Amino acid sequence: MLFLMFRLGADRYVLDVEHVEEVLPFLEPTLLPGAPHGVVGAINYRGQGVPLLDLSLLALGRPSAAVISTRVILIRYPVEGGETRRLGLIAERVIETVSRDPNDFVPSGVDAGMPPYLGPVASDAEGLIQLVRAEALLPPQLREILFRKLQADS
Repeated sequence: MLFLMFRLGADRYVLDVEHVEEVLPFLEPTLLPGAPHGVVGAINYRGQGVPLLDLSLLALGRPSAAVISTRVILIRYPVEGGETRRLGLIAERVIETVSRDPNDFVPSGVDAGMPPYLGPVASDAEGLIQLVRAEALLPPQLREILFRKLQADS
């Protein structure tokens, strides 16, 4: 199975490429005053507004560094009825894909108190790699806020 790797601080994370629509260069978002924590704004993607989450801000409490390898990962976020909506994720060091057997990912043993989007871990010579569950990035209330507004604009 193929995964897109990125970093949050010094740690490595992966997303299943099945959720990834495109990897874009970093784009300055349009700010959304009063947006919930982690939501830094929205971008225009092919004429449609796409909400943008900063994964470093969400997970580490600090914005992603504005470096050449910082990218916007455009994912297909599952919503009700089997439909998907676009969601942009800012992440650092989005520079490689890795092929791993899904069975390589095992529980970390530290599940209590972990955000629901952090999944099992795999290891290699460099240490641990944690799976990010794209479908669990947004709590239900945030999903409703972000996608209700965008649907009304469509």
